[in-house]
Amino acid sequence: MRVEYHLWVDSQSEWISSEWIFMPASEITNRESQFLRFNAGDVILRQGEIGDNAYIIESGKVEISLQHPDGTAQVVGTRGPGAMIGEMALVDAAPRTATIRALEPCTLLELSRADFARRLESVDPVVRMTAQIILTRYRDTLKRTSFIYDTAYSGAESAELGYAGQGDALSQIKLANEFKTALESHHLKLHYQPIVDLNTRAVHGFEALMRWNHPERGFIRPDIFIPIAEQTGMIVEASRWALLEACRALKRIEGRAGYLNELFMSVNFSSADFASENFVETIYEIISKSDVDPHFVHLEITERLLIGQPEMAKQTLGLCRKAGMGISIDDFGTGYSSLSYLHHFPIDTLKIDRAFVSGMTKDEGALRLIQSIIALAKNMKMKIIAEGVEEEREAGMLRDLGCDMAQGYLFAKPMAEDDVTAFVAGKRTV
Repeated sequence: MRVEYHLWVDSQSEWISSEWIFMPASEITNRESQFLRFNAGDVILRQGEIGDNAYIIESGKVEISLQHPDGTAQVVGTRGPGAMIGEMALVDAAPRTATIRALEPCTLLELSRADFARRLESVDPVVRMTAQIILTRYRDTLKRTSFIYDTAYSGAESAELGYAGQGDALSQIKLANEFKTALESHHLKLHYQPIVDLNTRAVHGFEALMRWNHPERGFIRPDIFIPIAEQTGMIVEASRWALLEACRALKRIEGRAGYLNELFMSVNFSSADFASENFVETIYEIISKSDVDPHFVHLEITERLLIGQPEMAKQTLGLCRKAGMGISIDDFGTGYSSLSYLHHFPIDTLKIDRAFVSGMTKDEGALRLIQSIIALAKNMKMKIIAEGVEEEREAGMLRDLGCDMAQGYLFAKPMAEDDVTAFVAGKRTV
C-alpha cells in the first residue's frame, strides 16, 4: 500500500481538488524514480484522503470527478499532458476534494511538498510571501464555499497549459527527478583535473568534478544540473557522495602511481552543504572512512557563501581548518565583495577565475586584477591556483607574477580515475 498525493485546480470555476490516496501496488504499473505509471481506470487521487505530492502529467489523460454528500458523482473536467494535478497538497495537508482517475495509460512526474518548500524558500521574500498568502486565502475560500459546475469545458485546462509552457519550470522538475535517479543508481561519475606547480610542473593534486552522462540526453553540463541540485537540496547528498568517492580515489591513485601522501584532493561544496545538519562532523566522518589524512583534503567554496552567510561560514570553516582540512575560494574575483574581507575567514588558498586568466594577455584590467589578487594572497600567506590555463604564455606570466599552481587544458583535461592514474604514473612533471 502506497500513499500518494495529487491536486487539481480549475482557475475558471474557482474549484480545487487536493487529496491523499492510499494505492495498492497493483494500481501502479511501474515506478521509476519520481515517475508514476497508471493504467486506464486506475484511481490516482481519491476524494477525502490526504496527500503531500502534486503531479505533472507527462503522458495520458485523466478525469476529475466530485462526489456529493448524497453519494452521486459529477465529472468536472479532464486533464492531459502538461497539466498539474494535486497541487494544493504542496500548500497543506487538507483532504483532497476530488477523485482523479486515469482515462488512459498515464505517466506522471512527482513534485513533493518538501521540494516545493525548498524552492519557495529560495525565491525573493516578497514573491514568497505573496504566493503563500494567495494560496492560503484560496484554500480558505474553498472551505467556505461549495459550487456545482457544468461538465462542459471551461477553458481552465488551456490556461493551465499556458502557465506550464512559460519558462523552464517543467524541464527543471524533470531534470531534478532524473538527477535523483542518477544519484541513487550510481550513474554520476567523478573526473579529476590535475593541479600542477607552475615552477616545477609537478602534479600536486586534483580537483574532483562531477559528471553526468544521461542515458538518453547524453552529457549534461555541470552548470545545468548543479544549480538544480542546489535548488532541490539534493546537492547535499551528491556532495557527500563526491567527497567519499574522491578521497577513496585519491588513495587508489597514489597507490597505483607510486605516490605516498604527496597529493591533495579538492572537492566543491555549496552553501546548502554548509547549512546542512552536522556538516563538519559528517565531512570528518566521511574522510575518516576513506583513510585519507584530512590535511590532503581541500574544501572548495565560492565567495557567495562567505558573503551570504558570513558568521556561519566563519564558524564552520574554522572547525574544518582545526580538523586539518584546507579551504579554497573558487572563482575568486567574481564576487561583489571587497578583497579586505578575506582576513575574517580561515582560508589558505585562492583560485583565480578562468575569465581573468583568459583575458590577462589582452586586457590590462584583467592583468592588474590578477596582480592584486596574487599580492594580497602573498601578504596573507595564502596559496594561489589559477584556473583555466590554456596557453604557455598564460602559464609563464602567472609564474612570473608569483602564482603557485594552475590547472587547465594546457596541462591536462579532467579525466576518469584510470586515465588520471596513468597520467600521473607516467610522468612526475607535466
